[in-house]
Amino acid sequence: MIEVKNLTKTFDGFTALDDLTLTVPTGAVYGLVGPNGAGKSTLIRHLMGVYRPDEGEVRVDGLAVYENAVVKETMVCIPDEIYYHTGDTIKDLKNLYKGIYPKFDEERFERLREVFQLDEKKQVRRFSKGMQKQLAFWLAISCRPEILVLDEPVDGLDPVMRRQIMSIILEDVAENGTTVLVSSHNLRELEDICDHVGIMHEGKMMLERSLSALQDNMVKIQLVLDAPLPEGLEVVHHSAVGRVQTIIARGNAEDAQKLLEPLHPVLCDVLPLSLEEVFIYELGGVDYEVKNVLL
Repeated sequence: MIEVKNLTKTFDGFTALDDLTLTVPTGAVYGLVGPNGAGKSTLIRHLMGVYRPDEGEVRVDGLAVYENAVVKETMVCIPDEIYYHTGDTIKDLKNLYKGIYPKFDEERFERLREVFQLDEKKQVRRFSKGMQKQLAFWLAISCRPEILVLDEPVDGLDPVMRRQIMSIILEDVAENGTTVLVSSHNLRELEDICDHVGIMHEGKMMLERSLSALQDNMVKIQLVLDAPLPEGLEVVHHSAVGRVQTIIARGNAEDAQKLLEPLHPVLCDVLPLSLEEVFIYELGGVDYEVKNVLL
């Protein structure tokens, strides 16, 4: 289990993380989302023991991460921007990872060669961005980590390779209980793989729930109603095209229908929200909607 408690980090007077608390259960696939500048990458650097907390703590299975080599041997991170030394080859990097990670599985590395099919005679710096990202996954998966941290993991990968890599990772989650934390702006993809979600904003954790509980807490209602909306309906956003109203409301679908049925609406469709829609409305409703600047 990853536990972050009351984590605060300041750079030159700017508070990047502000009393942030987060819990990632063992074996979970946790989606970390938030707008640019929310503090996600700073949080990840704390999770990997790169940054020392100014206040608070970061623990894995009860052990502090910072300057703890034993804990770090169980964790692998694939950052958004990958750096390789000039002249590195795939063989060089394999040997480096073998020296750092005791569980590095050379047999698995060889089996995965068929998946990635990279030119091992080339220097890695001559690979495209997508090929470098493939190599990062090849090495990380071969380490058999207990915790895998991914920062914008699919950036630069084609759709087929994305699906292949995520399939391998989810197999590890199912079979070995691997814990995965994914920071991404691709909310559609997170929705397919995550079972827990944390939404960050301005260095704080706004909310943290299982994905099912998060989606059950907000509904979209398409409505034609010849009466005022009921008082018990907690409306987050309201718009209308002709007689058809679209309402985003807090609560679950069953409670919304119970409130609306006595008013005998002409049309009442109660729909679940996508993770992207939940993200938009949890971060402030219309303030985060796409605005039509041509009006």
